[in-house]
Amino acid sequence: MTGIEDVAVATGVSTATVSRALRGLTGVSPATRAKVLTVARELGYVPSSSASGLASGRTMAMGVLLPSIERWYFSAMLDGIDRQLRTAGYDLIVFSLGGFGGNRERVFHRSILRKRIDALIVMCMELTEDEYRSLRDLDSPTIVVGGSVRGVPHVSIDDHAAVRDAVEHLIALGHTRIGHVRGGGSFGMHFDVPRIRNDAFKETMEAHGLPVREEWSVFGDFRFKEAKIAVTAMLADAAERPTALFCSSDEMAFGALTAAAELGISVPGELSVIGIDDHEFADPMGLTTVRQMPEEQGAYAAELMLAELEGKKLEGGPVTQPHELIERASTGPPLH
Repeated sequence: MTGIEDVAVATGVSTATVSRALRGLTGVSPATRAKVLTVARELGYVPSSSASGLASGRTMAMGVLLPSIERWYFSAMLDGIDRQLRTAGYDLIVFSLGGFGGNRERVFHRSILRKRIDALIVMCMELTEDEYRSLRDLDSPTIVVGGSVRGVPHVSIDDHAAVRDAVEHLIALGHTRIGHVRGGGSFGMHFDVPRIRNDAFKETMEAHGLPVREEWSVFGDFRFKEAKIAVTAMLADAAERPTALFCSSDEMAFGALTAAAELGISVPGELSVIGIDDHEFADPMGLTTVRQMPEEQGAYAAELMLAELEGKKLEGGPVTQPHELIERASTGPPLH
């Protein structure tokens, strides 16, 4: 099957130029566009199975690839993407792995690679070598939100700085015995984020001369239930308890708060708890957290892709998105 690379070789221009010419975008001279269209017809190349013609090639749809729809972070980000796309007259096509790795082959090779979309946004997932090659070979702009994939632009907060701000908030309150509830990589989710946040916790503690105690580091998998079980075991069995917990997500912090309540441990008197996200339940639960805004991250990523499709560079707005410490009732000075 003839691919965009074949057209690029035959015309002597880059694949990016071929893609723009076939889509009718700006930034291509009339002579180059005519040459690309002629060669594409001669080679039998069609840029999209749903395209109405070589000159336009637009489906007016943008794809979003995500590990699972049911998580708050993903649904909030989808809301932001959808809001931006509707304003631009684009449809949103969701490619969900449904939380199961066995669905990946179908999504990549039977859905995305059918070229039913003009651009692709990838959310928080690690890609296999084959999947990475598939994305790289797409003649559509691609961006990652909530993390990074090598060679692909990405939009996210500075996770290292966010963790440092959270841990230093606890230290400023006088805490020296600080535990960590770590996230994980279920179904390829959050790829670099758990490593970055774990490293940042250790580096911040070490920078302040504080020990990182392994018995106070538990795995919560970015989920309420798993975090509750892990924190319950840690607090119930420890000969000496931490006076504060940094949780790598709000959902895990909710699990920690519930575990403390069931064990009769007062918050923030005996145990301070801080998270990352500013989940919609963080305010009613009084959780101190580091706020990120997934809706705005999603909207900005969609805006970047829309600008790319028009042959423009979006001016203003950092690719690294802002975060903010939000102090509520779950943190305070240690009792002793």
